[in-house]
Amino acid sequence: MSGVEILMIVAIVMQLVAMITAILLIRETKYSLLWISCIIGLMFLSVERILQLRLFDGFEVSNLTFAWMGIIVSVCFSTGVVCARLLVNHVDRMAYHRRLLENRLMTAVIRTEERSRASISRELHDGLGPLLSSAKMSLSALSRAELSDRDRATLQNTAAVIDEAIRSLRDISNNLSPHVLNNFGLMRGIKNFVDRTTTLHNIEIEFKTTLGDQRFDSNIEVIIYRVVCELINNSLKHSNGTKITITLTHKLDRITLDYSDNGCGFAIDEVGDSGMGLSNIRSRVQSLGGKFRLASGKGEGMSAHITVSTSTKMLQMSKRDIRRLKIRERNGEKS
Repeated sequence: MSGVEILMIVAIVMQLVAMITAILLIRETKYSLLWISCIIGLMFLSVERILQLRLFDGFEVSNLTFAWMGIIVSVCFSTGVVCARLLVNHVDRMAYHRRLLENRLMTAVIRTEERSRASISRELHDGLGPLLSSAKMSLSALSRAELSDRDRATLQNTAAVIDEAIRSLRDISNNLSPHVLNNFGLMRGIKNFVDRTTTLHNIEIEFKTTLGDQRFDSNIEVIIYRVVCELINNSLKHSNGTKITITLTHKLDRITLDYSDNGCGFAIDEVGDSGMGLSNIRSRVQSLGGKFRLASGKGEGMSAHITVSTSTKMLQMSKRDIRRLKIRERNGEKS
């Protein structure tokens, strides 16, 4: 048996294995015509190889037979390629809808969380706040009475405790649902948080922004605000740094956030997404279709770069559609 005959037998065996695989895939995937076309094409290829083997034994086969087999194989595989393209498009659509569903689910979770925060904040502010204020007024009335020095000192200490409780309640209420963010927008909300942080902690925070009083979708404002707060809190807890730099810009339909500190840094490979709320930050940014990039090293500080589209249409498009749109825009600019 010559080497060509051995290779033909190997080819026949491989084609039979491929036929069996295609048969198993018919019920497992959409577009069964793809696999049926492949089965028919592989079957005729196998028959063609068998006839070619018979030629070595003196068996005569007309050229017309080989021609017809070649035509059938070409038609089958051409049909298979077209169906494969349809299958790829179907997979892309399924991936797009899955990504859209994930984003909607994350958005629903975030909105539910924010509603719960707002409800708790309102209950604290409207319920517990007036009670503490009434207690303070009662103490003020008692302070005008004739008391011994010991009782007056006790009264002053109690008033100081109530004042601290009111301040703590105000901070808790604002952290749960930032009123400045809701009423005045992203820039004022972040600036208010930065000002309060620098007042309470010994750290310099440089906040630069091109945003004015612009308002964006509530999801975008809340998520970027929460991300900034999480990053600042991480720096305060873990970095031991003395300065934080925040740059927030808005250009065309994109918001860009650049954050850095001069702290001790960390090895990203060791921390991964499990520590310091990084997983929470990443999932929140991805729910907006944005990008989150983190850079750090031991002794090198930490920096984060976040970009988020403010266009609802862009958020709902697949990556392939976005690339096509950008190509068309570039072609339009050139023309």
